Amino acid sequence: MDGMNELSAYFAGEMPGINAFLAAEADKLDGLVRDVARHVLLSGGKRIRPMLTILFARAMGHGQGMLPIACAIEMLHTATLLHDDVLDQAETRRGRTSAHVAFGVTEAILAGDVLLALATKLGADYDIPRLNSLLASGTMSTARGEILELAHAANPTADRAPYLEIVIGKTARLIETACRCGAALATPERAAEDLAGSYGLNLGIAFQLVDDALDYTVSESEMGKPAGGDLREGKMTLPLILLLESLPGAEADEILAGIREKRLTEEQTGRIVGMIREKGLAECTRQTAREYGERALGELAALPESPERVVLIQAAEYVLTRRK
Repeated sequence: MDGMNELSAYFAGEMPGINAFLAAEADKLDGLVRDVARHVLLSGGKRIRPMLTILFARAMGHGQGMLPIACAIEMLHTATLLHDDVLDQAETRRGRTSAHVAFGVTEAILAGDVLLALATKLGADYDIPRLNSLLASGTMSTARGEILELAHAANPTADRAPYLEIVIGKTARLIETACRCGAALATPERAAEDLAGSYGLNLGIAFQLVDDALDYTVSESEMGKPAGGDLREGKMTLPLILLLESLPGAEADEILAGIREKRLTEEQTGRIVGMIREKGLAECTRQTAREYGERALGELAALPESPERVVLIQAAEYVLTRRK
């Protein structure tokens, strides 16, 4: 991680506090959901969202009391993952058995509900109305993104607009919310909050685009799942959309029908993954991610010099350059 020294040092400094706070909150929960909450909250997430809250609060001059709101956003994120895995019937998450498989569907859904409620309470305890509004909007956007994705999976199209809407709803809005909460904690100035929000939104889109590119390029040993997992799940992501745009209409329609009816063979799937690699469409996707990343970086120009600003710059660079 060369050139990312401040970023890794900053993360290393903050992670113990974040993890200890999450563990302490999970331990207070009722027995039925406590183990589920511990399983998902402490399964080694990257903690990007709470870090962004802390970074923006400090970059805008606020030095203490950030952990509850930062961890509230991590809880929101975790709750959506819990519910997502039940909806998708996913067997694993971050290389571990999914909570609903390990503990039961009832327990997983209840744990998700409890984490949503706890996140709301942690935010409300600040008595800053703006924070409540931000958390509620972030939760709503994430749910809406999930609903859009399910609707789109039932009727997939080679159209960028719904894809981008899903990316923004499911991923980018909560990252934006994390940034906005840090700013709102530090200052009531809406312009400062909008700067943080724009950074977060663009970083979130870039993050997901890079993820979608990696799905087609990274080998199974690196990713822990076979290349083209999104395709197997019937997810329309940018590399696949770019491929369909490049093919003759009849061929594109045939692939779309195969995805919609869930009847692509392993051989067809392999061929599609091969075409996406041959045409360099994952790299094209990364290039689009870079455009959003540049927008995020552009927002930071207005921030005063600080160690946090350096880390926020490196965070955007890291998102754009990661290879696994």
